[in-house]
Amino acid sequence: MRRHVISIVCVLAMSSRASAQQPYNLSSPVGNLATLFSDLFGPNGLIVDSEATLPGEQPHSAHFNSDFQANFGKFSTALVSQFVTVPLPSPASGFTYHLDPGTGVFQRTTQSFGPILSERAETIGARRVSFGFATQRFTFDTVEGLDLNKVPAVFTHDNAQLLGGRQDVVTTVNAIQATVSQFTTFVTIGVTDRFDVSVAVPVVSNSLKVVSNATIQRLGTTNPLTHFFRQSNGDIGNTRLFTAVGGASGLGDVTVRLKTSVNPGRAVGAAVGVDVRLPTGDQMNLLGTGATGVQPFAVLSSTYQRVSPHLNASYQWNGSSILAGNPSTGESANFPDQAIYSAGADVSANSHLTLAFDVLGRYLINAERLSSEDFHALDGKSVFRNISFSQKSFNALSGALGVKINLFDRLLLDANLLFALDDHGVRDKVTPLIGFEYSF
Repeated sequence: MRRHVISIVCVLAMSSRASAQQPYNLSSPVGNLATLFSDLFGPNGLIVDSEATLPGEQPHSAHFNSDFQANFGKFSTALVSQFVTVPLPSPASGFTYHLDPGTGVFQRTTQSFGPILSERAETIGARRVSFGFATQRFTFDTVEGLDLNKVPAVFTHDNAQLLGGRQDVVTTVNAIQATVSQFTTFVTIGVTDRFDVSVAVPVVSNSLKVVSNATIQRLGTTNPLTHFFRQSNGDIGNTRLFTAVGGASGLGDVTVRLKTSVNPGRAVGAAVGVDVRLPTGDQMNLLGTGATGVQPFAVLSSTYQRVSPHLNASYQWNGSSILAGNPSTGESANFPDQAIYSAGADVSANSHLTLAFDVLGRYLINAERLSSEDFHALDGKSVFRNISFSQKSFNALSGALGVKINLFDRLLLDANLLFALDDHGVRDKVTPLIGFEYSF
């Protein structure tokens, strides 16, 4: 037992050292991923070239501003909130035991190997240890049902209410590529027959790329030199591409779980516990939330022949973080609280195979939401697609299908597909998971 625990601690330590590398940038102008969107056009908004002059022969610097430039950093908040709160593989062991006091021998308490992204009430058993590793890859496709490759945003001229040439706008179509790979090492130790302690250590590698295709819409000017984009060959034009690319890798937010069963031996098992998320990930590079999270939970589960249904419910309180405020200015705010729930069943197909099914939901309270709208220009006739932000509560629902295969002894191979059942929030249509777990 002592040798096993020492081995696990060494693996976790090596994982932490390997993940402690400095975040790297693939595009030199990008300092931190948390400010990638707001940095894309600079602190003064999108600056359009101009050879026109103001009264008194003052040079004219055309600044165009937008909710995109000013507020689209909130997409970073929505993004990091998504991938640091995705369901982690359950740290509960696929093999659960209790000590028979009559024989002094550990006996298995369940036939199935349990769920993958949910919990069951059974604990691992006194002096038992489970160790596991899982990898998930998220390729985000939509935000509130809007294709991330076609996000519209309209930039208006500063002091546009003065009309004239200031009625010109710049329309943009923005392609956002966001991918996150998460590698999680977890260990569970049975302190007693009814009490487990688990630790999940994620290593995160992410990348963001934004390509903005900007077009000057001449609604108040006719002279092409009033507002234009300088081309690479020196010519003037109405269009330009803006690009920002960045990536980072490192330790994510570590989660510690305490879990205890409250009615062992009953037909319907129950357990309660708490997850504590520690802000160990670099928030400015979207590796973690930058805020402590506390999530008490309750579990009900039972077994009817080969089928083992389960219900999970929890509530997550989140602390203050720059990511939830304004990363550009350093202003902090609280991440939205969440009510998290799941229902499903695992089915023991045979002694070496368990099938797992789950429906998982998250209700985010007063969270940032993006919506698509029509922008009506000051000329009274031009209409362009645009986006806006607001704070609303919403529910995000996902489904999961997976298998656990007993390869040999107490080694399990886990495979799972997590898929979106709605388009609320920032979503990945299908997220694969591959992992293994071993109990001793």
